[in-house]
Amino acid sequence: MPFLEQMANIGSEVERALNWRARNNNAYCQLAFERALELIYLTLENSRGIGRLRELTRLKEALLDYFFGINQYNSTDVSFKKYFWNFIYAARKMK
Repeated sequence: MPFLEQMANIGSEVERALNWRARNNNAYCQLAFERALELIYLTLENSRGIGRLRELTRLKEALLDYFFGINQYNSTDVSFKKYFWNFIYAARKMK
């Protein structure tokens, strides 16, 4: 699967987690976040190039900080949605 599609799939799961979090459903939020992490790890295993590895590891760190840390990067739901929207748009345009 192309990198853009992989990132779009990760973004879909992150968006689900954000939506469940906004609805105060921690169980579904946790499940969606775990799926997003699983996709990140799978993408890391198959990534070629230091740029993609850096991007994925920084993304993983920012997501973990936002969902389970102290949010030291001052991330927001909107910032993650904007970040992933570009991948989702590019992946759809490729089809």
